[in-house]
Formats: sequence, C-alpha cells, structure tokens
Amino acid sequence: MALESMNPATEELIETYEEWSAEETAGVIDKVDDAFRSWRETSFAERSALMKKAAQVLRDNKNEYGRIMAQEMGKPVNDGRAETEKCALVCDYYADNAEEFLRDEMIESDASRSYVGFRPIGTVLAVMPWNFPFWQVFRFAAPALMAGNTGVLKHSSNVPRCALAIEDVFVKAGFPENVFRTLMIGSSKVDGVIENDKIKAVTLTGSDAAGRKVAAKAGQMLKKSVLELGGSDPFVILEDADVDESAAVGAKARCINSGQSCIAAKRFIVVEAVYDKWLESFKRNVAGLKMGDPLDEGSQVGPQARRDLMEELHGQVEKSIEKGAKAILGGKPQEGRGCYYPPTILVDVQPGMPAYHEELFGPVASVIKVKDAEEALQVANDSPFGLGGAVWTRDSARGEAFAARVEAGAVFVNGLVKSDPRLPFGGVKISGYGRELSHYGIKEFVNIQTIWVK
Repeated sequence: MALESMNPATEELIETYEEWSAEETAGVIDKVDDAFRSWRETSFAERSALMKKAAQVLRDNKNEYGRIMAQEMGKPVNDGRAETEKCALVCDYYADNAEEFLRDEMIESDASRSYVGFRPIGTVLAVMPWNFPFWQVFRFAAPALMAGNTGVLKHSSNVPRCALAIEDVFVKAGFPENVFRTLMIGSSKVDGVIENDKIKAVTLTGSDAAGRKVAAKAGQMLKKSVLELGGSDPFVILEDADVDESAAVGAKARCINSGQSCIAAKRFIVVEAVYDKWLESFKRNVAGLKMGDPLDEGSQVGPQARRDLMEELHGQVEKSIEKGAKAILGGKPQEGRGCYYPPTILVDVQPGMPAYHEELFGPVASVIKVKDAEEALQVANDSPFGLGGAVWTRDSARGEAFAARVEAGAVFVNGLVKSDPRLPFGGVKISGYGRELSHYGIKEFVNIQTIWVK
C-alpha cells in the first residue's frame, strides 16, 4: 500500500510514499523506546529549552507549513499559518508550565512523609486526523515530551507530508534522535503497533468508529487511552441574544476549516421569537464567505479534504432533504475540478434526519426552531455527541446557568467554541473520554506514583 498526498483543490497527486513494513515499524519503535531511557532523565530545564526551540522553528517556517497544509488537505493558507502559530503557543505553554504541573504533591497521611509524584511512562502512540494536521499533533506532543515520554505518530494517510514535516520540527529544534518519530503506516497496522510491548499508551483524535476500534485494542492490551472523537455541537440562540453578533460568529463557527472541525457549530437551535430575524442575518453572513483556492490569500472556505468525504457529506444533505429539510443556501457540490462543497444552510431540520442526529463534517448548518429555552436545552442534549456547545444571551448569568446543563466537555457563553492550551479539552458520551491541554492533559500519560516514607 502507498500513502498518497493529493491536492483536494485540483485532485492532482503530489507525491507517493511507500508504506513501512511491520518490521520497519517495529524497528523504529525500538529506537524510540531506547531514546526514552535517556530522555526521561533529562531535567525540565533541558526539555523546556528544546521545546522553546520547537516553537521558534514553527514560527520561522509558518509560511511553508501553511502552504503544505493548503496543498495537502485544502486548508486556506491564512488558516494554516494561524494553526502553526497556535502549535508554537502550546509548545511555549508546556515549556513554561510543565515543571509546575508535575511538581511533587505533598499529602499528609500516617507516614512521616508521603507525597504523589508524576513520572513518565514511556512511548505513547498518537493516532491523528487530517483536519488540523499540525495542531492535533502538537497538543499531544508538547505535554507528552515535556512529561519525559517519547512519542510515535501514526498520522492520517492523506497527510504524509504534514507528518514528516512535524517530525522534522523536532529534528530542527535539536531534540535527541528518536524522541519523536512519524510512522509511515496505514490504518491497518495500528493494531499491531498498540500490541507492541514498547508502546505504553495511545491517544486518538478522529471519528467515533475509529475510537471504538482503538479503545477496544488498547483495552485488550491493558493500555491507557485518551479519545477525542466527533461532535455535533449545539449553537443555541435564546430570545435575548444579540442577533447580528451571534449570526456573524455562527457563520464563522460553522465554516471554519471549511466546516471540517469536531468543535465547529453544527446544530443551530434558535428560539422562535428571534428565529426569522436571526436566520436572515445568518444567511447573509454565510453567503458572504469566499470559497476558493486554499492558496489564495482571500479564500475563507477551501475544498473538502477528499472527494469521498465530500460525497459522504452530500449524501447526508440529500437524505435530510428527502425527509423534509430545505436547503435555503447551497446544497450541492460545486461542478468541475476540486472537492468544493459550498456553504449550505438546511432549515426545517427534525428528528430522524441525518442533519439532526449525525455529525456533518463540512460547511453545512442544520437550523432547528424551538419554542423556548427549555426546549432549546432538550434539543441541545438530544445527541449522542458531547464535545462542545455555545449559548447566546445578553444575560451572562443566565447563559452560565444554561451552559452548566449542556451535556458537553466545553460550553462557551456568547463566543465561538475553540481550544486553548490553558483550558482542558475533551468530550463526553460518544465524543470520547480523557482530556487534553491544561494541567489535566499533561497528567493523562504519567504514572501518578504514591511515595510513603516512615
């Protein structure tokens, strides 16, 4: 099998990479395990200095990395540069805070001295997706390496150039050889990697279907796993919301990364008192987004990452329309070359439709009219997913109380849901378990060790 780098804007093959054999893969894992023996003994100061250099490498090369993302998975180049900057930010964050986060915690007990220490566990496997091909990796790698672990990356098969560029960031920064490596393998070889005794834990960001497979194998091997899976985030507009601001932010929240984001707003739940006014403003904002070549500085929406993904999205739209939904904007793939799906708004969305129950991974907004705030909450929670959510109201205390009742890992009041190195990130229900980022994230892959001394 070959790993293919394909430009979704032109559907032209950029480069082909031969997949590694099981023997080649195991050999690299052996080297990474060997590197762990010395890496774990380095001081936080040594790790921090190298992680700061990685942040600088990212900033120095953000134009190159933004271009690679644009060519390989269709991200508008401005967004790719911003993603690279965010990766540098998370490197700096853990370089500055890891030592404090993992400081021994003194606990009073029947001992003369007792405390909890946080020790590295070894090599962690990261199975990562294509949609934020740099950010998803660095939000794992920065805390894992700062904790004294080593890492191996199995990236999505359609972004091999991104995967190799990420490995090269750590090389350029001067990290010891084999502390972080990219495995050039497809999905069929993941089980074998998890089975390898030298892999101590696994983290995955992806679909709930992929999460179930990885969790099952990790469970069978008694290895810790963290899963960040899909989302169908509610974006709730109460009757006292700022209509124009929420509509403008909602358009961005739905179409960011060409709609290919787990925490993109997907279900717009609007109280009927402001429904018509809000929908008019929302449609105007969505229609104003510029779709085009991701290498064009002015493009705000690029192509979908692959043709099969675009076709799957369109199938969900068609099935929803067959069941009674209406497309008041978009609704069909753009004709011609490239995997472009125009920003789309579906109204009259009801239970039983894909647009109501499923994750639509593209720039398609499902708009649902409700009677009042209580019905809005009921609809918001009427989903198997629980990653993020947003609520809009001029009464921030009311919004905060509403947010606390939403079944999601993160809820934003009067704002666009986003990840931030300072705040924990993750979901509930079939959106996964465990947390990334903040001090919670760095403690997912450590041995929380009790020391008792008499």
